[in-house]
Amino acid sequence: MFTTLISSQDLRALRDDGSRHSVLIDCSFDLANAAAGREAYHLGHLPGAFYLHLDNELSGEKTGTNGRHPLPDPNTLSARLRVLGVDEDTQVIAYDAQGGMYAARAWWLLRWLGHSAVAVLDGGKNAWVAAGLPLESGNTPEPETPGNLTRKASLVAMVDTDAVLANLANPTRLVVDARAADRFRGENETLDPVGGHIPGAANRFFKDNLEGNGSFKPASALRQEFGQVLGSKPASEAIMQCGSGVTACHNLLALEVAGMPGAALYPGSWSEWCADPARPVASGS
Repeated sequence: MFTTLISSQDLRALRDDGSRHSVLIDCSFDLANAAAGREAYHLGHLPGAFYLHLDNELSGEKTGTNGRHPLPDPNTLSARLRVLGVDEDTQVIAYDAQGGMYAARAWWLLRWLGHSAVAVLDGGKNAWVAAGLPLESGNTPEPETPGNLTRKASLVAMVDTDAVLANLANPTRLVVDARAADRFRGENETLDPVGGHIPGAANRFFKDNLEGNGSFKPASALRQEFGQVLGSKPASEAIMQCGSGVTACHNLLALEVAGMPGAALYPGSWSEWCADPARPVASGS
């Protein structure tokens, strides 16, 4: 069973073997063009992969105060996964063409539903193509027989805005922001109406989890780098956030790869936090 990352070679072997049921999910997306991911999927995707859209299927309804990518309704998401043939013991593999920034969201959501057999394709579609492996175009037909996935006890931790506010008054946990350093400092903000960060937060840009080829760094390197961010705190005393709760999942995946489990997600993240002008905002490094 793969629970964090899977290589292109291991994925090919898994699919060729056929003894373990697997479902591939293409999560490719572009924040600047919501249609781009599905268009790219139609042009070329891993054989047999289905497409799930960040806004429509991997997120819930926006209210204006719950962030840009609120969590989806768990029962709706479970039902959609059943339509794609996901069973209780199915190995799910999520991938994208953006270094795992959207696939990690799907990985976290499956774990949120209590499904442990979920992994991200290391290096994504680019690594698959670089290995000389094929793509197919068009839509993959959805299975005629649905899966039997049910929601079980969550395998992840998360906190809400009230918990983050309470932590400001009595800091016991470290908030780690996955956005780029300039946005963390409050500069060049183009996605949210307010620039800056949650007071007391540290910054760990999610792309720092990757090698130059888009694959995740070795566990030892991730462990050392996150150790520098967390200091003396264990991961279980950290809260991961970003702009809208998406790339924070990339840091959560990297922590799992590093052997540092237990950090919580703040799903609403900065886009929810800054929706209320009464909440404090910090700027600078």
